[in-house]
Amino acid sequence: MGKFGDLVNKAKDLATEHDDKIDAAAEKLGDLVDGKTGGKYSDKIDTGVEKLQGLVENDGSSA
Repeated sequence: MGKFGDLVNKAKDLATEHDDKIDAAAEKLGDLVDGKTGGKYSDKIDTGVEKLQGLVENDGSSA
């Protein structure tokens, strides 16, 4: 598969192994950005956080 493919697979494995931590970090980041923008983009930020969490739950296969 090559070095890049091996790296991608390792990243997927790590994301799957630590999905709870990634979900929590995405939530914190979303809250931070939402606060900095005064809630102006809350819907878009929430959508982005949900998409990121969905990618992690799906083992990155949707990317």
